[in-house]
Amino acid sequence: MSTPPLYLLDELPPVGGVAELEGAEGRHAATVRRIRAGEVVLLGDGRGGRAIAEVSSVGGDRLTALVTARQQLPPPQPRVVLAQALVKGDRGELAVELATEAGVDAVLPWRASRCVAQWDGGARGARALQRWRSTAREAAKQTRRAWVPEVGDAVDTAGLAKRVEAAAGALVLHEAAESPLATAPLPADGELLLVVGPEGGITEAELAELCGVGAVSVRLGPDVLRASTAAVVALGALGVLTARWSG
Repeated sequence: MSTPPLYLLDELPPVGGVAELEGAEGRHAATVRRIRAGEVVLLGDGRGGRAIAEVSSVGGDRLTALVTARQQLPPPQPRVVLAQALVKGDRGELAVELATEAGVDAVLPWRASRCVAQWDGGARGARALQRWRSTAREAAKQTRRAWVPEVGDAVDTAGLAKRVEAAAGALVLHEAAESPLATAPLPADGELLLVVGPEGGITEAELAELCGVGAVSVRLGPDVLRASTAAVVALGALGVLTARWSG
């Protein structure tokens, strides 16, 4: 039996309460998935709340369901934030999708100096950011995640350095690093920043600036990964090396 689909609401009703899906969520449930009365669905608020509900009625693009169980799941620790350099085309969205499926807790778009893609401060940049946010939301629903990763506003290297300085730990993935990820010091809780550079690589100046405020340069293995796939591999390793996958 497959896992029931997950739909997101701004607020979850209590047990015994009635949830209403409308708009895009209701249309997907009623029209695309063709969910009918009597079926079970998962509901979430994207902030750790998750509920089981039995569909009571379906009409047009609207669905109502009775909440039969509810739980509040704590966020994983440490909290992994991916600083993902902007990637050309849809590979940036692929990076966000894969990282979300692998459990990342937040994404910070990084305007590294060698990024081919450049988000401006106008409508074009806003659309690109919204695509990343929509990708994270849909990937979280696909994997039935209780927490939807927040995608923050894009930062330059100076802004990223401030996040590194404030984090409990920070790792910069770099193909020339001497230390493997498996031996890196990892915090048990707090924010762990994972930095992935652009296809052209992180410059020596950027690496020096980030390591100068506390980041550690590490390598994943013998091969050089694409900027869009490096994070998902690193997240898998972090799931094993920390307590994130033990819950």
